[in-house]
Amino acid sequence: MGFPTSRKPSRENQSLPMLPSKKAKEVRLQKRPQTFFSLCGCLGFLLFGLFPTTGLAQAQTEKPAKHASAGSIIDAHAHLHPRVWRFTIQVMDRNGLDIVVNLSGGSSEQRMRVNQQITELSKGRIVHFFTPSYRNIDDPNWGLQQAENLRLAVQKYGYRGLKISKALGLGVRWESGVLVPIDDPTFFPLWEMAGRLGVPVAIHTADPRAFWEPLTPENERYDELAEHPSWSYYKRHQSGDVPSWLELLAAMEELVRLFPETPFIGVHFGNAPERLDLVEHMLETYPNFYVDLAARLGEIGRHAPTRVRKLFLRYQDRILFGTDIGINPYGLMLGAPGPVPAKPHDIKPFYDLHWRWLETNDAPMPHPVPIQGNWSISGLGLPESVLKKIYRTNALHLLRLHGAKPRK
Repeated sequence: MGFPTSRKPSRENQSLPMLPSKKAKEVRLQKRPQTFFSLCGCLGFLLFGLFPTTGLAQAQTEKPAKHASAGSIIDAHAHLHPRVWRFTIQVMDRNGLDIVVNLSGGSSEQRMRVNQQITELSKGRIVHFFTPSYRNIDDPNWGLQQAENLRLAVQKYGYRGLKISKALGLGVRWESGVLVPIDDPTFFPLWEMAGRLGVPVAIHTADPRAFWEPLTPENERYDELAEHPSWSYYKRHQSGDVPSWLELLAAMEELVRLFPETPFIGVHFGNAPERLDLVEHMLETYPNFYVDLAARLGEIGRHAPTRVRKLFLRYQDRILFGTDIGINPYGLMLGAPGPVPAKPHDIKPFYDLHWRWLETNDAPMPHPVPIQGNWSISGLGLPESVLKKIYRTNALHLLRLHGAKPRK
């Protein structure tokens, strides 16, 4: 999902601290100016519990989350702007997060240097994934150049992986106007380089299946699509402009099959939370395939809890905790942007619902992203040993963060 598109901070979001502009010298990142926005950010956290709120903020967890209180959790799916890294640390501290993985690390060397500083200043608590630039994709050397940029990002600047957005398959086009297929050989050097470096490819393929259905009130994601009509692919698919949902997933599977030495993370629960059989097929067939939970608890949690729990127990070593939280200078995104901008006091209830779903058997319970569907979900009540893997150790191993230890 993307960030809100406002060009300037709204009044609702002025509690987000802002760092120096891109024109400022990088060395200024090392200072800690007490700006108006920084003070507002701190004050916002002090006021979180003082005023009643509506919507998500009312859906508090009923049981304490042991792992969150221990500060040991890794959120492996976030989108962060460099200028709000201090606010991000505040969010992490308040919600028991030890490490957050920024999947929007960019591709320019200037951005890599800034993100390396952020990783150092955060003492390794914020790490980054490389995101390739699709500019000049028709150049025969594009794949090799981007593979070299990935190598630079990982070996010189400490990046931990490669992120591919849904734009591949749905938006990126050749100069001719034709969509670039997900499994096009142009990208093979990138997949090969990731395998050689031992870093994962987090790939977002397609979108919720309902986005390929008619945009009518009968569509179960109508509220979300009405808010973001450009996310509807029904007419585009009918006209032959974009592939079907299953065609995109098949192309992703082909990549995973062709590059067995490269670990792939199918974000958003393998990009197919509506079809647990497809997710099980990928996990069973390809040992190099992993999934995260980001922004899909609503879909996963509506299945029979016994079925979901069985899947989690069987593939407990290849499931990563993630939320798709987005933090930029102009606002917050909690799984998906809704009609009412998310505010700082919504963040803790958002995370609390994740802990509640994973750690308790509560049912029915609300899911963390209400705009994604008007239904309830059922908690999984996972055992301690499995929670530790999903919350932390799976990400430590996959991202090679073995030296990281839970904060006390």
